[in-house]
Amino acid sequence: MLGRKKIGLIFTFFVIQICCAKNISRSSFPKGFVFGTASSAYQYEGAVKIEGRGSTIWDQFAHSSGKVIDLSNADVAVNQYHVYPGDIQLMKDLGMDAYRFSIAWSRIYPNGTGKINRAGIKHYNNLINALQANGIEPYVTIYHWDLPQSLEDRYTGWLNRQSIKDYAVYAETCFKEFGDRVKHWITFNEPHTFAVQGYDIGLEAPGRCSILLHSFCRAGNSATEPYIVGHNVLLSHAAAVDIYKKKYQPKQRGSIGISLDSFWYESKTNSSEDIEATQRAIDWNLGWFLEPLILGDYPNSMKTRVGSRLPRFTQAESSKLKGSFNFIGINHYTTWYANVNHTNLIGVLLNDSLADSGAIILPFKDGKPIADRANSIWLYIVPHGIRSLMNYIREKYGNPLVIITENGMDDENSPLVSIKDALKDTKRIKYHNDYLTNLLAAIVEDGCNVKGYFAWSLLDNWEWAAGFSSRFGLYYVDYNDKLKRYAKDSVKWFKNFLSS
Repeated sequence: MLGRKKIGLIFTFFVIQICCAKNISRSSFPKGFVFGTASSAYQYEGAVKIEGRGSTIWDQFAHSSGKVIDLSNADVAVNQYHVYPGDIQLMKDLGMDAYRFSIAWSRIYPNGTGKINRAGIKHYNNLINALQANGIEPYVTIYHWDLPQSLEDRYTGWLNRQSIKDYAVYAETCFKEFGDRVKHWITFNEPHTFAVQGYDIGLEAPGRCSILLHSFCRAGNSATEPYIVGHNVLLSHAAAVDIYKKKYQPKQRGSIGISLDSFWYESKTNSSEDIEATQRAIDWNLGWFLEPLILGDYPNSMKTRVGSRLPRFTQAESSKLKGSFNFIGINHYTTWYANVNHTNLIGVLLNDSLADSGAIILPFKDGKPIADRANSIWLYIVPHGIRSLMNYIREKYGNPLVIITENGMDDENSPLVSIKDALKDTKRIKYHNDYLTNLLAAIVEDGCNVKGYFAWSLLDNWEWAAGFSSRFGLYYVDYNDKLKRYAKDSVKWFKNFLSS
């Protein structure tokens, strides 16, 4: 008679085979293709008052009443600051090649500028060394949303051009201190997201907006601030890349890029006006930040429709921006529909960057969702979207080197679901299998220049305004029992995928 453990293993294997009938594996991908998992400092580290770390805009935002769905904060998060050696063993056991993590600016410069905090340097040196000792390549994000609060207090952070100079100093410190071992740098994570969520609709730090009826924003201008922030971030990126390429890359021989978030959008109908609106939706999501890096300027649709509210690049700035990357990181999760906004009622009510495109973006058509949904209200599972997006980048922007720096889905963190049941994440297995299958087709069949894939995320973690209500991890974290980690079935799937 078979034991319970063996029966469970047989069942898990059977489920994996059924949900993932297309037999892809690491060997299906081109030689040298990198597989990894991704994280960020604020969502993982905790230890917010340890060893000289300064406060950030997310510390203040998370501790403001009503800003986070479950009223939680990231003071402890999943405590990776203290337990990273164990987490590295989980990565090694998975068989991943690389780990994408971010450095907390306020651990290096507690006040954003001034004296370097050597304890922060030591921590990241230890983390990088431990990763390399275990055969895991570090991919380092220099800025993942956690601006030092002192810079926000001093000059309103990214709204002020002083941020360009201060970011450049911070970035160069990272190159100088860690660049002998870090060979893959990402200047910013998702500037589109924090420009819109933080400065247009106010749902993320620093929580600025002027949208009608959005009374909990204390200050802001939704019609101008997202564009100012985006502009200063692009110039900060260009400044950091210029420093790296001139002073550090020749000796350190690393690469540098940026991670941009992008939905894929499908036209709701075949009408020319909806097709044009869909293009504008893409411009306002991806083109806003990618086009300046490729062509040195914003998409024409943005310049025409935003007018004088959209800052302009000088000729020198445009030249520095154009080609300021070795690779483009893409964070992709989902696909929505787009169609033209005939009434412009939304624009009249909101007067913000979301309305400027003249496109309505929704995951529904004729009352039906575009696909099955994950836990997050925005995340619909449309695997072919990643192939469409990669081909769009190939065709429109000359097939630059792309790394998928985030892709994944979440489950609900429900007290009614036992740990045993939460580990049976068949839906996540199918998600990764199907998205990877489409990504493989984009590479092998279509010729898209994609060289890496990072699953979001290694662990369940603190998901910004969603707090702990959302579980994206391959490993389950028990928030009620000392943050113990448990392998979900998706870990077994990835181990099999990566070892085949």
